[in-house]
Amino acid sequence: MQRRARLRPSLRLPAWTSTLTWKATVFITLMCCGLAALLGCLVHGAMTRQTVGTAREKALVKLERTVQGYETGARLPRGEGIDPADLPPELHALALDGKRGTAVGRYRGRPVMWAAAPAEDGTAIAVSVDFRVAERTIANLDRAILGSSGLAIGVTLLIGALGVTRITRRLHVTAQVARRISAGDLDARVGDKARTKDEVAAVSRALDTMASSLQRKLEAEQRFTADVAHELRTPLTGLNAAAELLPPGRPAELVRDRVQAMRSLTEDLLEISRLDTRSERVELDSHDLADLAARTIRASGTDTALAVVASPRVETDRRRLERILGNLVANAHSHGAAPVTVTVDGPTVTVTDAGPGYPEYLITTGPQRFRTEGTSKGHGLGLTIAVGQARVLGATLAFRNRAEGGAEARVTLPEPAAPAATALLPRRDGTPAPGSCARRGR
Repeated sequence: MQRRARLRPSLRLPAWTSTLTWKATVFITLMCCGLAALLGCLVHGAMTRQTVGTAREKALVKLERTVQGYETGARLPRGEGIDPADLPPELHALALDGKRGTAVGRYRGRPVMWAAAPAEDGTAIAVSVDFRVAERTIANLDRAILGSSGLAIGVTLLIGALGVTRITRRLHVTAQVARRISAGDLDARVGDKARTKDEVAAVSRALDTMASSLQRKLEAEQRFTADVAHELRTPLTGLNAAAELLPPGRPAELVRDRVQAMRSLTEDLLEISRLDTRSERVELDSHDLADLAARTIRASGTDTALAVVASPRVETDRRRLERILGNLVANAHSHGAAPVTVTVDGPTVTVTDAGPGYPEYLITTGPQRFRTEGTSKGHGLGLTIAVGQARVLGATLAFRNRAEGGAEARVTLPEPAAPAATALLPRRDGTPAPGSCARRGR
């Protein structure tokens, strides 16, 4: 009979326990407690040995005098005598063996240091010395050790926490700047002006250097793309005019088709260049989302179904939204399979197809320029432009593969008050846009 293995739930600590501050605090606490315990034990042991040794010497000196008095027949003082009742049994047994010894015990309820020696007829003569002062000294020393250890641990923790917090704060600033750079803010810099030349400052300077180098390279690439696109426009215009003069026929159609493809590629490059420089401005107006989707489908000239669940009026830039939806529909027909459906559900527009789905890299990292997975359809810029235009609108564009098969692109428009960094321009009829306030587009 096969037994099923029991699945024991793993113990997971809270996320904050993995922070550098928490780890440093635990380390400092353990080290301080260990050091305090070690020093406390050493001091306690040394002080106890010294105090007990002093009491033992006093008891032995007193015992010597008592034995001499006992041998001369003198009367024994109080607290001394033969086989006293409070004498510790182990000390009494030691005296019966003919040896002298000392032990801490009690006499009439108070702590004393006993000293005993053998007497005649198998008895023990014993004396006691008051041990209360020594006991209080040891107790006071223990309390002083605990108090000073607690104070030292607290002060060390406070100083250590301040030092670690200062370091972690600088690390958090560096991480925030790195995230801003990843989001596209190439002007972000750490600017760590700390006088200390520690490892955190080295990381901050390295990040700033990397950001500056990356910014220069990207700006050079953007300028190159824009310059190439602009320079291609003039010869393409002449080439297009020359193609129109060709006699009718199949060769002329092929030339015109390639010229049109090159013109489309040039316009796409110019649009990407403008999106990269973040110089785009939006013109917001109120539109019915279902009407915009139907208009885009008609303009695409494709067999695309439209499903409307809820069609609100949205404040958006019609041209840019139609550009996004048009590129998604074109991509679905070029790389997917019928049926292609555009669904409007509130502020969300979804474009689905029944094809093989998006490649894994596109879902995880987003579209990449000029990457078409080995197909000859398009230049791989349509989805890149759609993502850039969505960013300008403040919308969210997400890609995923459906469980039942096929690809799905989901455009979610912002709330009416967003995007916060968008330019609100007057409507074409001259009336101001709702809540108009000119701002730079993201």
